[in-house]
Amino acid sequence: MAEEPSQLSDFDGRYEDPADDPLFDFDEDDPDRANIFARKELLKVGHVPESGRIVGRDGEIKAVAAELRPIVRGDPPNNVIIYGKTGTGKSLVARHVTERARRAAESNGVSVGTVYVDCAQHNTQTRVARTVTRSLNETEETDFDIPRAGIGSGEYYDYLWEILDTAYESVIIILDEVDRLDDDDILMQLSRARESGKADCHLGVIAVSNKIEYRDQLNERVKSSLREEEFVFQPYDANQLREIMKHRRDAFHDSVLSDDVIPLTAALAAQEHGDARKAIEILRHAGELAERENVDTVVEEHVRDAQEWAEIDRFEELLRGSTTQVKFILYSLALLTEENPNKDGFSTNNVYERYKAATEKADAKTLSEHRVYELLKEQAFLGVAESTRTGGGRGEGSYLEHRLVQDTGIVLKSVLRDSRLEDLA
Repeated sequence: MAEEPSQLSDFDGRYEDPADDPLFDFDEDDPDRANIFARKELLKVGHVPESGRIVGRDGEIKAVAAELRPIVRGDPPNNVIIYGKTGTGKSLVARHVTERARRAAESNGVSVGTVYVDCAQHNTQTRVARTVTRSLNETEETDFDIPRAGIGSGEYYDYLWEILDTAYESVIIILDEVDRLDDDDILMQLSRARESGKADCHLGVIAVSNKIEYRDQLNERVKSSLREEEFVFQPYDANQLREIMKHRRDAFHDSVLSDDVIPLTAALAAQEHGDARKAIEILRHAGELAERENVDTVVEEHVRDAQEWAEIDRFEELLRGSTTQVKFILYSLALLTEENPNKDGFSTNNVYERYKAATEKADAKTLSEHRVYELLKEQAFLGVAESTRTGGGRGEGSYLEHRLVQDTGIVLKSVLRDSRLEDLA
């Protein structure tokens, strides 16, 4: 009698219908299978829910809408900068209002284009220009086939101006995490497109930043060109977070969440400066943990386990786009912190010596001490670490001391997920 194939065997075509592959068997009607999620998309970061699910941001929605309202009549919108900590609804409100403005304008016969750009991922002028241009291009209307690579920002801009003139009366571009851009010239290009005669199209920019001091870092020409309105989003309080969670409750099937899950999730997120995104991530992870355990109810234990999982995911998102070398540096700083819990900071030389030992153990390239110093300062800008200048002791000059802002255990678990560092565990 032939042996049944193992569920973990490599798929080699033994199943005529790929849906029969037992490795991915998914029977909704299986009575022994836990049925946790009803609408899991409600718990995805980046999901823009209908207006009835947006809690505690009515004033902010109206304020941003007032700046975009002119496009509904075919007039130029105002530029906007939105500040606030992570998870305060900045991106959600920007995307929600922008989409409503687009629909309202089109109902009046005004052609409006919208683009969302994640500047943490698209952090150079060329990447932003490419994303904006390709997103707005309607090949059937423009007859343009815009390449993904092989041309520079200037050529993408040339395509963009023609697209704007051909297809749109107004365009709104959301630059999320705009402080992650390595060059603010993109703001100059976009905000002055009509004024400089490059495009006969009204173009508005909504810049979203976690850093309240972001505008101060812009050069004067960009500030003058933007002439933007600024809004600051305050963190959610525990009551608002509970309401946000209640408005996502139907992501789960009835009776799946125990009574203490939403209050606990909201309380944990409130401790982290009212971060709604983190609350939603914790709730999703808690459901996934229950699903893996094949139990029918999400309970407090799942929430507490999910909190750490969510923190690791959030830290990895913060490091998105960072090189493996950065992870070696953070690993070294985390180890020093773990081994010296009473020490408040470590010199660049301390970190470098530990970093050098780690790269040698992993048989990886070792950067110069100066380059490690520069990368540590970059992590301070991203909010991963903090660098402060100390006066030094007698006979010593001043120097920078570095410390982690993030939890040491989270940093270690996160960076050790990188296959290049796994041998260090």
